[in-house]
Amino acid sequence: MKNIKKALFLALIGAGFMAPVHAAEVHAIICGGEIRPADQVVFDAFEAKYPGVTVNAEAVPWGTCQDKSMTLAAAGDPVGLAYIGSRTLKQLGRSGLIVPVDISDEMQALYQPGVLATVSDGGQFWGYPHAFSTKALFINCGLVEAAGEACVAPRTWEGLYNMAKAVNDNTSAAGIGLAAKDFDNTMHQFLNYLYSNGGSVSNADTGEITFNSPEAVETLAFIGKLAGVAQEGPSGYERGQLTQLYNDGLIGMYINGPWGGGQHNANIAEIVVPVPAGPSGESGTLLITDSMAVFKGSADEALAMELAQMMTSGEAQYDLDKSWGLTPILQYDKMRDDVYYSTDYWQTFVEPIGRGGPEPMFEDFKALQAGINGAIQGIILGDGSAADLVAEAAETLAEGL
Repeated sequence: MKNIKKALFLALIGAGFMAPVHAAEVHAIICGGEIRPADQVVFDAFEAKYPGVTVNAEAVPWGTCQDKSMTLAAAGDPVGLAYIGSRTLKQLGRSGLIVPVDISDEMQALYQPGVLATVSDGGQFWGYPHAFSTKALFINCGLVEAAGEACVAPRTWEGLYNMAKAVNDNTSAAGIGLAAKDFDNTMHQFLNYLYSNGGSVSNADTGEITFNSPEAVETLAFIGKLAGVAQEGPSGYERGQLTQLYNDGLIGMYINGPWGGGQHNANIAEIVVPVPAGPSGESGTLLITDSMAVFKGSADEALAMELAQMMTSGEAQYDLDKSWGLTPILQYDKMRDDVYYSTDYWQTFVEPIGRGGPEPMFEDFKALQAGINGAIQGIILGDGSAADLVAEAAETLAEGL
């Protein structure tokens, strides 16, 4: 069976939708500000397969790329496809701006648990998952030991707080890095804690908002407690900026994805451990994806669809995951004998997948972000109790479904 699946895996990149061959340009927006080498290999192969077809891949920073893709589509000038956050797919699909995609039953079985939930709405898939991440806690052992503590994994929120407080009180560094800037990954950081405390945002089947819960109140209250041992002014930081604080020795620990290890200074003695469990849950993680979405009404939807499939299948997807340092989006061990994620480091990010929770799909994804981020900023600034802020956020979330 593994050989059969491996043959499928290797063949998928060459498989297409038999798109017509003619002179054309496929316009692709790639969020993130750069074209990854693994994607460029696919673009080159696609152009070689279809002489006369040009892939115009436009790299746009995350801060503006999703709005640009939606604005062009709403104005009747859609791009062919875009690499965007899966959180946008529900709004795009219900607005008629993107087309559903087909993922075979065999391919569905190869995705990691929870991945397809991030692209599903109304019984259809609205994008091909192309990047997947889970999260873990990075700890600077030098700072922890300088604070007089043993550098071992905290298993609970109490243990996490005590370790962060020791660093904060006994070294020149803050205990932990917190993100509270009005940015999407601020919400993502919070969801890592929420899912590690048995909480949820909504019921994907019924649409019911479940955020106003004791678990969410506990989580928000804990964020407020952590703010007392975090860097000054968390509201000015998003997750990417915490990496620099960590490299500069200004925070003792923070949550990041598997690429974090490659971004940290080589002279930092560190451990990477699962997100500690809250009082009402077990260690978990946010399951978050970005996807290739195919826009409706572009110059050649068939070509755009085939390119999206090529980018997200076979060796192309494996090369992207491995070279970028992403959590494996597919269960590659079912397809090949050698995988990049067999080390203890990687298993810290792979093992929690089954306990993770997907990024919620909201028609108004900005309301989702605004509601949760507003609660985070409110608890840090002392604008209300955790219970009141969670209740207020739940009302905002209800408007965004």
